[in-house]
Amino acid sequence: MDEKVQARMSEANSRESWVDQYLPRTDGAAIDRTGNLISLETIRGLAFRQRNLLIGVILAVLVLSLVATLMTKPVYQASATVQVDSSQANIVEGQDLEPAMRGGEFSRYMSTQGAVIMSKRMAYQVVDTLKLADNDELLGDAATTRPANLSDEKWKARRREIAAAILKGGVSVVVPDDIRILTISFKSENPRLAASIANAYVDNFVLEDTRRGIEISTYAQNYLTTQIREIGNKLQNAEMAANAYAKANGIIATTAPAAGDTNGASPPATITVATLGTVSGTYTETRNRRIAAEQRWRNAQGLAASQLPEVQANNAIQALVAERSKVAAQISELRQRYGENYPQVSEARATLTSLDSQITRLSTDVKNSIRDQYQLALRQEEALSGELKKVSGDTLDEQDRRVRYNLLDREAAALRTQLAALLDRYNQVAAAANIQQGAITKVDDASVPGAPISPNLTKNLLAAMVVGIGLAVALAVLRDSLDDRLRSVDDVERKLGTPLLGFTPNVESMDVEAQVADPFSALMESYSSLRTSLDFAQSGDNRVLMVTSSQPSEGKTLTATVLARKYAELGHKTLLIDADLRKPTVSAMFGATKRPTQGFVEVLLGDIDLQSALIKGTIDNLSVLPVGSIPHNPVEILSSPRLAEFIQKCRGDYALIMIDSAPVMGLADAPLVSRLVDGVVFIVEANRSNFGQTKTALRRLRSVGANVLGVVLTKYRSAEAGLSYDYHYNYYSYGHGKKD
Repeated sequence: MDEKVQARMSEANSRESWVDQYLPRTDGAAIDRTGNLISLETIRGLAFRQRNLLIGVILAVLVLSLVATLMTKPVYQASATVQVDSSQANIVEGQDLEPAMRGGEFSRYMSTQGAVIMSKRMAYQVVDTLKLADNDELLGDAATTRPANLSDEKWKARRREIAAAILKGGVSVVVPDDIRILTISFKSENPRLAASIANAYVDNFVLEDTRRGIEISTYAQNYLTTQIREIGNKLQNAEMAANAYAKANGIIATTAPAAGDTNGASPPATITVATLGTVSGTYTETRNRRIAAEQRWRNAQGLAASQLPEVQANNAIQALVAERSKVAAQISELRQRYGENYPQVSEARATLTSLDSQITRLSTDVKNSIRDQYQLALRQEEALSGELKKVSGDTLDEQDRRVRYNLLDREAAALRTQLAALLDRYNQVAAAANIQQGAITKVDDASVPGAPISPNLTKNLLAAMVVGIGLAVALAVLRDSLDDRLRSVDDVERKLGTPLLGFTPNVESMDVEAQVADPFSALMESYSSLRTSLDFAQSGDNRVLMVTSSQPSEGKTLTATVLARKYAELGHKTLLIDADLRKPTVSAMFGATKRPTQGFVEVLLGDIDLQSALIKGTIDNLSVLPVGSIPHNPVEILSSPRLAEFIQKCRGDYALIMIDSAPVMGLADAPLVSRLVDGVVFIVEANRSNFGQTKTALRRLRSVGANVLGVVLTKYRSAEAGLSYDYHYNYYSYGHGKKD
């Protein structure tokens, strides 16, 4: 038996490929096996199935919102506006007492002003301005519930606290991002009181800004006056100390401090320092001349006088050299013409010798002058070096005395700079004190509102609609997620993991007979498609198929009957057996008003032969074997060897044997019969069969080795699955015109 079970399970797995290729899909595409449950069909199906819940919850929330709105007291809101300037126009210097604000900080500045308006301090100012602590209309019940043993002063303070708390809770500020206008609003059940309080907030806010500016200016002047007095005294003492020290140590300045030196960083030069600078500069120049002269002499010392650049650049020497060249050329010409002993040749030769002597003497003089210049520069450097050492020593001695003097002088200079800055700032602040303008200006006063802002019926109903839809959707999703009924063809394959052979549309009981009689009806077209799927799932002759379901009334008898008729109409000799020994209904499908007394049970027991038990008057090639009498021991009958012998005997006489079995759950009938057939067609009623129950039924069949060919989804309602209402009609009515 185990080998048979494994073989049939392997065969069932191998059939998935042709099922995916030939079976119809609800969306005309391949079945999604990814487990993605979120799709348009899923949402539409959920909305249709839970439509009553969705509509009921939304209507309930709307009604509650309407009642609450009508019972709420009207609240009025008055609004006034002020302009806030982060930077003011500075007429004179000194008006910028507060630090400059960067552009990115303006939003925080506006938010800060809004927080100031909503502060408790501002609320107290408004209460005091309007004397709201005595306003019983504003205080309400709090004005009449005075505690016992409370003094008048404390009772007044408490009323002031209550009024401030009411104002703080009713005021609001709108802080925009792109403009500098603050909108101050106040809500109250009294429209006139709302406008009065809003205007009082604006007035006190403007007054607070002016008061803050005056306080800042006064504080700045007082502070600067104190600082000027202190710095002046310190400066006087510092200057006297510096002068006394300079007189005692003979420090004499030759110049005033450098221009722009206000902190004493560069003290004035003294006579000694000036002398050192002069001698040092002269020595440096002399030393540079000596180095240049020495370098010229070293370059000239090892060269012949005629090779020196100074000699070659000398105009007198160059003139002599040119003259010598002419004389030499003349001698050469005379020699060629008159010979060596010609008098003019001798005379020219003497001239050439004289020129050579002059050139040599002048070249030597140039070279000697380079040496003389070097020696002169060396003696000057040596003389200045001694003077520099003497002056440097004097300067070093003076520097020791100047250390203390420089400290005193820098301190005085720093104090002098501070005093000048303080005096300048004081003059600016004093000049700007009388023209200081506030940063807050009133734009619009609050007017008495003509209509309440709450309750807003339209707004409340829209909000209730949103809340109702959200709550209804959440409840619908929760309710639907707890419902594990199988509704669509995708549910069958995704959840059960079993191939889908086909599905049949939902037909009302009164219309089933008419649908079966019409070969082109949607019901019969679906069974034609199912028959084709069965041929692919279990091919061959002399087949034995069983139709069962997990529970009664899922459409298994109708499926078995119509499939048997379909095969008979194709010319296949077909035997339809009613093996539901609990609640047989096959005979009723063929017009029998009473159940036959002889049938399948009597044939198995050997009381009658097969031909005598068949229903008369069926269509050609179709034999129908009803149950007959209902036995009291159906399990014993179906488990006896006679059933296997009967099926084996009939297999050779019929091309197809279709067995209508009892439901699987709670009964052993279907598992017993499924062991003897070639394949099992499992019926699942859409929107009724539970996933857990159906899966358990399939597991029972497979556990006994049944070859489950696939699942047929009956009474399929497209709207419940999320498709259009007439989907199955359009699907099975190709070529027959549109459905009216």
